[in-house]
Amino acid sequence: MANHPQAQKRNRQRVNRQAHHRHFRTSMRTLIKSVTVAVSAKESDKARDALKTAVPLIDSCAQKNAIPRKRASRSISRLARAVTSI
Repeated sequence: MANHPQAQKRNRQRVNRQAHHRHFRTSMRTLIKSVTVAVSAKESDKARDALKTAVPLIDSCAQKNAIPRKRASRSISRLARAVTSI
């Protein structure tokens, strides 16, 4: 437990930031799952539409430092490759 005022403040900031990032990460995972479900069902139109909504959110998560930039790039690349394969 933090004893100094600065450490207590940093702990409060960490908790708020975690909650903020958690919201973005869970919504991102939901959109990624919708793309992968559409790809596995071989529904190309649905997968393309889901990809169009997922890519901007993944990019914004990376810009907000909710996820690392390289992870965002890798997941976008893999999703795009999966959608184009069907």
